[in-house]
Amino acid sequence: MQLTKKQRRSLRQIVIAGGVFAVLSLLALCGVLPATWYVRLPLFLIPYFVVGFGVWKKAVQTLARGQLLDENFLMCIATVGALVLGEYPEAVFVMLFYRVGELFESIAVGKSRRSIAALMDIRPDEARVEREGEESIVSPEEVACGEIIIVRAGEKIPLDGVILEGESALDTLSLTGESLPKDVKAGDTVANGCINIRGLLRIRVTRPFEESTVSKILALVENSTLVKSKAENAVTRFAHWYTPLVVVSAVLLAVIPSLITGEWHRWLKTALIFLVVSCPCALVISVPLSYFGGLGCASRHGILVKGANRLEMLADTDMLVMDKTGTLTKGHFSVTKIETRGDVRESELLRLCASVEQHSNHPIARSILEASREASLALLTVSDVRELAGMGVCATVDGREITVGNATLMQSRGYNSEMQDHADTVVYVAAEGVLLGSITVADTPKPEAKGAIERMRRAGVRRTVMLTGDREEIAARVARELGIDEYRASLLPADKVTEIEKSLRDANGTVVFVGDGVNDAPVLARADVGIAMGALGSDAAIEAADVVLMDDRLTGISDAVTIARFTKRIVIENVIFALSVKAVFLALSVLGMTNMWAASFADVGVAVLAILNAMRTLHYRVQH
Repeated sequence: MQLTKKQRRSLRQIVIAGGVFAVLSLLALCGVLPATWYVRLPLFLIPYFVVGFGVWKKAVQTLARGQLLDENFLMCIATVGALVLGEYPEAVFVMLFYRVGELFESIAVGKSRRSIAALMDIRPDEARVEREGEESIVSPEEVACGEIIIVRAGEKIPLDGVILEGESALDTLSLTGESLPKDVKAGDTVANGCINIRGLLRIRVTRPFEESTVSKILALVENSTLVKSKAENAVTRFAHWYTPLVVVSAVLLAVIPSLITGEWHRWLKTALIFLVVSCPCALVISVPLSYFGGLGCASRHGILVKGANRLEMLADTDMLVMDKTGTLTKGHFSVTKIETRGDVRESELLRLCASVEQHSNHPIARSILEASREASLALLTVSDVRELAGMGVCATVDGREITVGNATLMQSRGYNSEMQDHADTVVYVAAEGVLLGSITVADTPKPEAKGAIERMRRAGVRRTVMLTGDREEIAARVARELGIDEYRASLLPADKVTEIEKSLRDANGTVVFVGDGVNDAPVLARADVGIAMGALGSDAAIEAADVVLMDDRLTGISDAVTIARFTKRIVIENVIFALSVKAVFLALSVLGMTNMWAASFADVGVAVLAILNAMRTLHYRVQH
């Protein structure tokens, strides 16, 4: 465990004061130490000021700022009162135990900060740029768009860009939480912060460093801890009114019974015990620390949450609304089925169709060409290519006229009786009056989509809704395949906002919208919580969404909800535990049934236990 310089100094003070206190207590117990106050008081003041000087300093600084009461002030009042009453060991023990609690708090907060700030390691220190035929090492901020940078094996990519030369695998763990390397080649876009595992890459810079992916992520991480949850704000308001109320109550507890009974010593001691017990350390420390740990845990899983308030809202997720294209599906067409007629083989039909479509840039044509490349089919020579706008393509192949197109084109050529209804996009292939077959092309669901939906239900999401601009029959099929509760089809972008507003009225808790972050910015902003999928390199996602999943894993949605709910559970546990123990000990102190030693445990002991419980959020592992 690495301690800061300040933490090491605190630990030394605790050890020295604890050692001296132990020796003095042992001497007193053995009767060696004289019982007279002018001997005992100076001796016990040595460990008291060794360990308590910092507490007094903070209490004075707080008073100087006009903040009359805080936990340091309460500790000073309580221990001074104990010293006045001659309870020297108790005064030292209370201050010593309080400093131990402070050290625990400092270590826990530091650990959480380091976890969240671990993403800061993605910031590159230098860039290797080609200028006038030579390589120069400069700061990334000095590289302009369009310049060429060199990234060797083991180096971080310093700026966003496009690969001009080279092939490699990139370690994206710091950005996405994904442990598997990502293969890249010439023409691929890469984001800065990734590590080049092998080979040499020449990259043309597309964005200056201040606009790069890493810069936006770093800003998000730095600001996430500044946004407080409702629970944190409630605890702050509680402490603001609670501490003065406690001090007034302690004064009344010391004065009123003493005036009635005349037992000033007894009731003053009872009031001091009351002060020690009532210190709100456990709540003031553990609630923010729990959310701090939750944010750190989410960051470790490649989930960036814009503040504790968003994490708190995620814990109450009731309805999950998802965009279809690019979120639940792959976002690009692929061949799903090939049907042939007569003696035509599937490979022959695919090669014939791909040959006719080889010069087209249409997404459907590209998907057919991709399928032919995967099947290692050599394309045929075509001539007299004629595009029929909105319907298909005609071309001559080996002396035959081949027609490739949609149902409308085929119906115009007299194939009405041979057409079939399809929910997906179907490309028909005909040769000189004979229908050879068809190729079905669709935007297919992601392989993990169905399992991810099931995990969301196990995480406690009550309703799942899919929004899409696709036709009714396509939306129905995808929703049925994935087990989605409801869907809305044929929507324009403005319609999606309207659907989200309806969901906000119908839901019993938080409405979460999940989109690809590029075209869904208005909907992301309108939902209670907007989650952007696969946001690596997407400025729109990082700026518009409340939660950013740095890779394309649908399971990250349920991970985010699970982490949020675990964090909220820890917060509730700490609040109930701290308030329950304090209520019991406050009652016992008023009745005179406890002492300063037990009061110290009720304060610092409870705070330490709450801190240890809060740290569980930082180390939480999502069960898949």
